[in-house]
Amino acid sequence: ALRLPVRFLPPFRISLVPTSGRRVWRILPWVAVVTVLIVAVAAGWMVSRVRASLPALDGEVEVAGLGAAVTLDRDAQGVVTVRGGDRVDVARGLGFAHGQDRFFQMDLMRRQPAGELSALIGEAPVELDERLRVHRFRHRARAVLASLRPFERRLAEVYAEGVNAGLASLGEKPFEYLVLRAEPEPWRPEDLILVLYAMYLDLNDSRAVRESYRGLVHDVLGAEILDFIDPLGTEWDAPLVGQPFLTPAIPGPGVMDLRRAAPPSRESAELEVTAIERAPEPLAGSNNWAVAGPRSAHDGAMLANDMHLGHSVPNIWYRAALVFPDTGARAGKRRVTGVTLPGTPFVVAGSNGDVAWGFTNTWGDWADLVILEPGPPTADGEETYLTPNGPMPFERHTELIAIKGGDDRTVEVLETIWGPVIDRDHRDRRRALAWIAHARRGATLALLDVERATGVEQAMEAANRVGAPPQNFVCADSSGRIGWTIMGPIPRRFGHDGRLPSSWASGERGWDGFLEPQGYPRRVDPEEGLLWTANARTVDGEEMAKIGVGTYRLGARQRQIRDALRRLERPDEAALLAVQLDDRALFLGRWRELLLAALAPAAIDADPRRAEVKRLVENWGGRASVDSVGYRLVRAFRVFLAEEVFEALTAEVREVAPEFRWDLFHRWEGALWRMVSERPAHLLPPEFDSWNERLLAAVDVMLEHFERIDPDLSAHTWGRRNTVTVRHPLSAFIPGSGRWLDMPSRPLPGDSFMPRYQQPAEGASERFVVSPGREEDGIFHMPTGQSGHPLSPFYRAGHDAWATGEATPFLPGPPAHTLRLVPPGT
Repeated sequence: ALRLPVRFLPPFRISLVPTSGRRVWRILPWVAVVTVLIVAVAAGWMVSRVRASLPALDGEVEVAGLGAAVTLDRDAQGVVTVRGGDRVDVARGLGFAHGQDRFFQMDLMRRQPAGELSALIGEAPVELDERLRVHRFRHRARAVLASLRPFERRLAEVYAEGVNAGLASLGEKPFEYLVLRAEPEPWRPEDLILVLYAMYLDLNDSRAVRESYRGLVHDVLGAEILDFIDPLGTEWDAPLVGQPFLTPAIPGPGVMDLRRAAPPSRESAELEVTAIERAPEPLAGSNNWAVAGPRSAHDGAMLANDMHLGHSVPNIWYRAALVFPDTGARAGKRRVTGVTLPGTPFVVAGSNGDVAWGFTNTWGDWADLVILEPGPPTADGEETYLTPNGPMPFERHTELIAIKGGDDRTVEVLETIWGPVIDRDHRDRRRALAWIAHARRGATLALLDVERATGVEQAMEAANRVGAPPQNFVCADSSGRIGWTIMGPIPRRFGHDGRLPSSWASGERGWDGFLEPQGYPRRVDPEEGLLWTANARTVDGEEMAKIGVGTYRLGARQRQIRDALRRLERPDEAALLAVQLDDRALFLGRWRELLLAALAPAAIDADPRRAEVKRLVENWGGRASVDSVGYRLVRAFRVFLAEEVFEALTAEVREVAPEFRWDLFHRWEGALWRMVSERPAHLLPPEFDSWNERLLAAVDVMLEHFERIDPDLSAHTWGRRNTVTVRHPLSAFIPGSGRWLDMPSRPLPGDSFMPRYQQPAEGASERFVVSPGREEDGIFHMPTGQSGHPLSPFYRAGHDAWATGEATPFLPGPPAHTLRLVPPGT
């Protein structure tokens, strides 16, 4: 049932004239009846308007600009196949489908990077808009659009026209605009570039926060402590090239001695660890791998890809197959199948029959903080900063932020030759951000060239030229070959490695343009017939220097994938899906052993509550399964202990910058394991007499945390913590709408350091396994459904299969609906 808050009902007023008690009692039933009727009529009126915004799925619609008719076939799950006479018409048709099904989602995607959410929503996102306006992405999008190749610019234009035609075809504006009492604004060609910038914000460190924190730790605690808590790697590394990097040795007491430190506030520490147990581990990313033809069950190369992103309704991806003439394709027809990103006219990841491709985020180093050295003022008194060419004044720009229902605000942006000024550091020095997203090279539509690739080399060459957040691009082709490279721009650094903020004023450090494809790291047809990535380090030496140290993730997930693939003999698509769904807790195995060792008989005698912890941990099952209490306890023990250990190590840093977060150094596992293994006395705070005492203190804090929630420790299953709720952006603001707008909450297996990455608010945004040329045997999963309309039969279609891991087809099924788009007058 549709439930709407009173504020969305038409205004009405009932006046009761004071009279005798008997008369009032006679009137009240009529008042109740009238009120119910008014509410029912208002609700019915709203439902009718919402229903009117459902897209047409069958019939014929005239669309201006078409060269010939385009058909939109939708299968039983709403997956669309767009057929047209050329790639331009297909782009218009895909835009039409996106405009029908996902316009509000697209609107948010363009508004966020542009800093224009307040114009739609009101005061709530003003601070976010102000923070993002420093990038001036709307201005940059227009400049990029003007610089695109003619065919790319043409596709951006016709795609925008298709989106607007799809929106106009609806009988009513999308329901979200009814709720917000707003009108949708037309889609512009430049908005496509803004959607690419939205992905930069999601996949890059857009303010170089981690680099800033490295600089802070370096200045306050020194290089040795920084290298220890943020090492280049750990024993968990599983790169494509090279060996694991071991965590540096523990710094000696001459560098840091916590025995002389003041004890922290226990109350504040407990509050922090309580919060972190409920939160996910630092964001993971994605998985992909390829198996060469000679290793597979059918001699065809296979690609597996699952991209991990935040969950939302609708899902970020929109499934589609694009069919159009192409002389380079089999039978002269190109069929490109996979996931599209609403707001863009191409298939982002999938297969074209000759090549299949997919991505994981590199977490390389794609931005640098430039410390600005003040120069002498100009003759007019303007501020300057030093550059290799002498002092230069700042470029000043005024950004106007429109606020729905409020007064406009202005933001002044200072630009330098390296990028915008974004902050001041702990020494009050201005800093500019050099970020690939700001460069013209940062946004291109070269994914269109990947669509037409016929082999791995051609696909990788095209991927190197794509302007998008840099990704691990893994591909497989129909001849059985496989390859890996980086998709996206790679800056050429000189004079520094980008790990710390630095001044570029002397000209001895900086960027010298971008690499050309021939300089990119690549791997083609490795001897063992396998390639794998999972957001961790992939290479070493000079190739790693090109990618940068960045914030790549701990290698545990990547290693588990590699080892699982090496054990497979002649796998097929189902076997690769099983690896994607692997929830074995291999990474936490050593933490379980450490916890059990700490829970010795003497420890249990000292606090009998610990006996139940030991019993549950002994029977944990070795998986992140929904019914395992022991898994949750082992995981929580590690995180609680880490919080206490690193809070003590970095206490001086927080005195300088209270907002500092040690957990943004994603490879801290190496330092923590080294400390609990070697147990250095000088890194033990004075309130503890031994490391064993410290381990038990973490156990007790964990117990207190769980007991506050539910005294029955056996009730704290992993599924209770890992209950996934996929929500619509508006459901939190419309009372009672969650049942209508959100996906049903459900506990799911999986966690951070295993192939089946799953958290309450993030996880696999899609899964597919496909062999190019054998797409009919492929497998596909996606959370939520195709449609963004809650009354559509496609709103939740496919969600259950994603949640349970049931294998469903990669290709669209037979058409259940066909809509023809025709030129006017035909």
